[in-house]
Amino acid sequence: MMTRIPLKITTIALVAVLVAAPAFAAKKAAESGAAAGTVNGKPIPKNQIEFFMAAQKAQGRPDSPELRDAVREEIIRREVLVQEAQKQGLDKKPDVQTKMDMARQGVLINAYIEGYVKAHPISDDAVRKEYETVKSQLGDKEYSVRHILVDSEDDAKAIITKLKAGEKFDALATQSKDPGSKDKGGDLGWSVPTTYVKPFADALLKLNKGQYTEVPVKSEFGWHVIKLDDTRALKLPGFDEAKPQIQQRLQQQLVEKQVMELRTKAKVE
Repeated sequence: MMTRIPLKITTIALVAVLVAAPAFAAKKAAESGAAAGTVNGKPIPKNQIEFFMAAQKAQGRPDSPELRDAVREEIIRREVLVQEAQKQGLDKKPDVQTKMDMARQGVLINAYIEGYVKAHPISDDAVRKEYETVKSQLGDKEYSVRHILVDSEDDAKAIITKLKAGEKFDALATQSKDPGSKDKGGDLGWSVPTTYVKPFADALLKLNKGQYTEVPVKSEFGWHVIKLDDTRALKLPGFDEAKPQIQQRLQQQLVEKQVMELRTKAKVE
């Protein structure tokens, strides 16, 4: 049972379904007449090749005749397989049609979200403000913490009694029901108080170095006995280093807000 609760961002996934993209590319190519050859008489759309080339370049591969030949061969093989699947009537099967519909949905959702983010850029001022807010919330210290987590207040009181009698915290931690720390003497490592659930954090901030809580601490996970091993100055990344992550988080929040607004307006019966 983990007591540390990381910050969570709720957002709709940005789904990019590559298998659906060639179908759109093929339709566009057929309309424009652009083709890079045929497979059993069916055109190979040039923009399919460019689509796959762009994906390869995004992975760091330079444009070259060899790469284009490999991409063209991949598209030919895909088309051969698609034609064979259609010949067998697989595209008419309900489960296959459902998967194709879901793939199409994914492409459209991704296109909408990309367009929305592009039309609503996050300003540097907004990123800077969020950075300063996070800095103020985290404070200027981080804490090295141990804990023992048990099911009942009486169990926690019994552990505190043993600590007062001179028993070692590390040894008593084997009774903890937190599998992530019980075999490490209850060690939770270094972190800031906001990493923990509120009752845990509130109790931690009242401790001095080397102290443990003499009253059991109740949280949603059970009853804790908490010990503060040490503190040190918190070293945060600079603004420029943190900017991309903060910007992405603000974009995700913006998208989630838009999704919720659309959901609220939707007529669902």
